[in-house]
This record gives sequence, structure tokens and C-alpha cells, in this order.
Amino acid sequence: MTTHFTSCPLCEATCGVVVETEGDRVVSVRGDDADPFSKGYICPKGTALADLHHDPDRLRKPVRRDGDTWHELEWDEAFDLVAGKLKGIRARHGRDAIAVYQGNPTAHNLGLVTIGQVALRTLGTKNLYSATSLDQLPHMLAALQMFGNQLLMPVPDVDRCELFVCLGANPLASNGSIMTAPDMRARLKAIQARGGRVIVLDPRRTETAERADRHIFIRPGTDAVLLLAIVHELYATGHVKLGRLASMIKGERELRAAAAAWTPERAAPITGIAAADIRWLARELAVTERAVLYGRIGVCTQEFGGLAAWLCYTVNALTSHLDTPGGLMFTTPALDPLPLAARLGFDGGFARWTSRVSGKPEFGGELPMSVLAEEIETAGDGQVRALITSAGNPVLSAPGGPRLEQAMRGLELMVSIDPYINETTRLAHVILPPVSPLERSHYDAALNAFAVRNIAKYSPAVFERPAHARHDWEICAALWARLRLPKLGRGIAERVIGRLGPEAVVDMAVRVGPWGLRRGRSGLTLAKLRAAPHGIDLGPLEPRLPDRLGSADRKVDLAPSIYLVDLPRLAVRAQPHGLVIIGRRHLRSNNSWLHNSERLVKGLTRCTIMMHPDDASARRLAEGGNARVITARGAIELPVEITDTMMPGVVSIPHGWGHSRKGAKLHVAATVAGVSINDILDPACTDELSGTSALTGQRVEVEAAEVS
Repeated sequence: MTTHFTSCPLCEATCGVVVETEGDRVVSVRGDDADPFSKGYICPKGTALADLHHDPDRLRKPVRRDGDTWHELEWDEAFDLVAGKLKGIRARHGRDAIAVYQGNPTAHNLGLVTIGQVALRTLGTKNLYSATSLDQLPHMLAALQMFGNQLLMPVPDVDRCELFVCLGANPLASNGSIMTAPDMRARLKAIQARGGRVIVLDPRRTETAERADRHIFIRPGTDAVLLLAIVHELYATGHVKLGRLASMIKGERELRAAAAAWTPERAAPITGIAAADIRWLARELAVTERAVLYGRIGVCTQEFGGLAAWLCYTVNALTSHLDTPGGLMFTTPALDPLPLAARLGFDGGFARWTSRVSGKPEFGGELPMSVLAEEIETAGDGQVRALITSAGNPVLSAPGGPRLEQAMRGLELMVSIDPYINETTRLAHVILPPVSPLERSHYDAALNAFAVRNIAKYSPAVFERPAHARHDWEICAALWARLRLPKLGRGIAERVIGRLGPEAVVDMAVRVGPWGLRRGRSGLTLAKLRAAPHGIDLGPLEPRLPDRLGSADRKVDLAPSIYLVDLPRLAVRAQPHGLVIIGRRHLRSNNSWLHNSERLVKGLTRCTIMMHPDDASARRLAEGGNARVITARGAIELPVEITDTMMPGVVSIPHGWGHSRKGAKLHVAATVAGVSINDILDPACTDELSGTSALTGQRVEVEAAEVS
């Protein structure tokens, strides 16, 4: 038996794990007690690494679809076939005729984060898409507008704060999000043990809210109204404290004027939070020395996500909790993504162009997912005729799934880099499957940049890549080479891409990073990381401003103009209306792609509609009975779960289910298929400012399902 020390790549917590193997089999997966960051913690998803590796449904060789039949290909045959068709489409219709979609697992994959980006983002097309516009885009936009770089997203210093205010987030289920922090349960307990408090604002009394000192219901989609009222109250009571940031701030006068009309009394009937509670919350944030306001997925994926994300950062700044211990701080990662990002194809920009059909703004070189279907359907110059998907399942994860599915059926070519024939890849003409997570090396190049403590850890692959298999980055590089795209410039040698792999990128970036050569002999290198299999603790977060700012004037802008001009829309449209929907996370789930692990899906049915007793009674719905959920886009049916953990007027359906589509080959997932809420959500319902899809707050009707 052989023991391997690595990190779990399945979510943002980056927990250290110990994998024991015997030959080519995984014997056990457990938490690594010696990992200085996770300290032995592991959630149920980590143990499923063995299931992913041994899954008989996982593809081992490329396949080509002929009608409903799949045929195996050799790698060179598959690469030549795909590259030849892509070159032909590009020659006939131009570069924008090829679109790329990258899913959430990209961020957890060293090869895709580095070399994959070079290959996929240098195709020259404006039709780049990713899960960003279904998730964290508003936070990235706020970071760009306020701090000068889209990757400068600050994180809560949870290990030193005394008041943790959690808005629209459930870190006990998500394991943290844009807050790399393993074992959030223990971290929140530690806040309370040192005399601090945890306050949760959410339309559902979540797992995190159950363990908080106080939970306050808030109407979905009204976070910006609440935050404006808090800003108003801070100014009205003289509680604004800029502290050491005072000389680095601009836009304060404009911010104060923008919040002047948003009194707690005005906000109360919109948010469902009493004016007295809004005042109390503002005061607690202001007078607590080490406090932080953390907003996440519920803040972003709504009609006013852009405003809400901006105001989250702003409230922390006004209460002297930005860039201070115990507040909202910036990580100092060993591999600094800011200088590396531009070299790997990321560029910070917003609304430099708009989508061809409906005029939605680009962000960071990408268009929002809400427009992909129409860009495929609508004829004319720039029409998408070929699509490459990588590590994603947008038919289940994006609103308007049936329309997107139908659009994909009309493509001249669809290629998927994915290990499974899932609800999206079953529509592909060719699937190029990468190795399992245990067959690739790991360094959290993206997630360490948002860790609540400065850490660094490199892990070699548990299993050597089989000769018949390919890494994700090798697949991307092979297509890139065959397409004869322009040679890389800006300091990254072509040999790094073709021969040395992502380890060369890690070594280079760590050496020139903040913990590298500038620290002399003690500086980090890849060799030193290899010699520390449990990881290296680099210490707590430190103040980074103004040096970290990317803005030309080295100022934090509290009132970027794009937000000020969007406020009238909030005043008109942020009003209570009907029954609305929110999603929910589960510790054993990760979007749509872990439902083929029996150990993760066993137990009680999780794809249910949660409703408050009053809402269920008014519709004559009973516990365990089936409800029909209706929007203008269609209807779905699923079991009812009646619970007072829901705010009246709000229902909750989890994201990522719906595994009954014909042609998908996920045998375990099919036994617990559930339904996809995205089948009935309107893709046209977006945050008009940022382009982010509004997955929260859309109106629904619910009735008892007819018994057949």
C-alpha cells in the first residue's frame, strides 16, 4: 500500500487529503491531519475522489458521435478531425464563428487555469463564455471598478474577526466561496468561542444560519436596498470611519449623496427587514473593532447583483474593515495571479464591446451565458457555428436549458473536453476526455489567491497518467498547435507549453512572486513545495493597500459611475412581487457533476421544493406530495418539503439536477434524476448592469401536481 498527500480539487476549500492506493486502486481517502490549512478536515465530496477515478461511466478514449451511437477514436485521429473542421469553419465564417464555454471546474484544475487558458483564450473569437456570468461576475466587476483589477477580490479574515455578517451565503454547505477556508464550521465556532458573533441574512434559515447567533430573513434580490440603507445609516449617525484608508479613498461625497434617499424606513417593506434591525446591523458593523460583511452567491446571481456586490465592499470600507485584520482583506498568494493573468489570456475590461444580437456587455473578454443560445440561432456575420465546451454542463447550469440544447443541435461542430457523456456533451460531435483528478498534479493557482490565510501547496499526481490518456492541458495544447495559432509572446516560451507542462508555469510564477526570489535563499520554488507534501503556512493575511491597487491613481473608488447610473433602475424595480425562487447548496453536491457517485447521492431525496407552511397551505400542498412549478418558460414537477426555515413568499429548489435527458450516460445520476430548475428560468432575466444571470428572485407559480 502506498500513501499519497494531495489536495482535494472538487471545491474552493482545497482540503488536504491522504490517498492510500494499492496498485491502480484507491483504498481510502481521508483528511490530512498534517495539512497546516485544513488540519484534517474533509467533507463528503473528498471521499468521492475514488468514485470519480474508478467510475465505469468515465470515458478513457476520445469518442465520435454518429447519430445516437458513439465510436472510439485514437487521439491523433480525434485531434486531426476536430482541428480540420475548426479550421474550415474559421476560414469560411471568420474567427467569431467559434465559441468556447468553460465550466466551474476549470478554476480547480492547474492545467486548465494555465495552459488551457492560453489555448482556449487565444482563438481570437469574441464568443468566449464561462460559468463566471452564472456566479461571481459582480464581485469581479466591483474589484475592477473599485481596486483596478478584476482578480483583486478581498476575502473575510475569518480567523481574526469578532463579527461575521454573512449575506446570501451558506459556507457550511458550500465550504466557502471566493473565501478559500476549509472547515468553516470550526472557523465559525472559533469566532463564537472568542466572544464574537455570527449573523446570517438569507431568505432561508440555512445550515450556516442554524448555527449563527442571529438569523434575519431578507427578501431575495433586495440586498442592494439593504446595503444602501446601511450606508445611509452610517452617515446619518456619524459612524463612517475610513481609518488608514482615508488618504486612499475617492468618491465618498458621491456615495453619500447616492444613499441619501435610502432610509431604513424605505428599505424595510422592500427587504422584509424591520427598520430597527437595519439600524442595529449598521451600528454593530460600525462599532465592532474587527468585523466583516461577506456577501456571496445570493448577492451576485440576482437582478441587482452588480449594485449589491459593489455595496458589500463599500460598507466594509466605510466601517474601517477593508484591508484591516479581522475585516475584508487581500491574500498574498505565492503564485500571484495578477501579473500572470494577462499572459494567460485574461484581460481586465468591461463593456468594450457588446454581444451581436441583444447588446449585452463583455467582461474580461467574455460574453454572458444568457446570450449564447441567441448567438447560435441568429444568422448573420459572427453567428456561432462551432462550440468547444470544457469542464462544463451548461444545459443544466444555465437558465433556458431546453433552448440552449436545441441551439446546440444546430451547430456544425460541437467538441467537448469532458470525462463524461452528460446532459451537454451528449450533443457533441466529438468528446475528448481528460484524465481523472487523481492522475494530474495539483496547485491551487486560482483559489490560493482568495484564501483566508497565506498558504502554498503543490501535489504530484497520485497515479501516473496512463499512456492512452491525456491531460486537459495536453488536449488544449494539441488543438492549439494543429490550428497553427499565433506563437505565444510576452515571455512564455513555446517549449513550456509543449514539453514542460503547468509545473513550469508554477515554478516561474512562484519564483517571481511575493514569497519567491525577493526573499533570497528562503524564497519559494517548486522544489521547496515538492519537499513539503502537506503544504507551507505563510502566515495570516496582511494589509496590502495601496501597493496592491491596480488603479492608475492608487485610489479605492467608492462611487464608480457605472453603479451611480444604475441606481434609478433599483428605485423603480426593487419592489415586492409574488412568489419568488432561490436555489440552495448541499455539502454532498457540486453543481451537476458529482451526482454519479453513489455515496454522495444516497439518502433522502434532495431535489425538492422547500416552502413555508403558509405558502404550502394556501396552495393545498402536502409534505411529500408533488408540486408543479410554473413560469412563462415552462413547468417542472418535484416533491414538496414544507419547512419554517423558508421565508414566506419564497421557495427553494436546488441547482444542478435533471439527469433524465435521453442520451446521457450517467447511470447512478439517472437513478436520482430530479429536475432542472434552469429548464424554467428565463435567461433574459439578468442583472442589466453586469450581464449576470438572475438565478435568484425570479417569479414562479406553484400548484399541486395532477395525479396521473
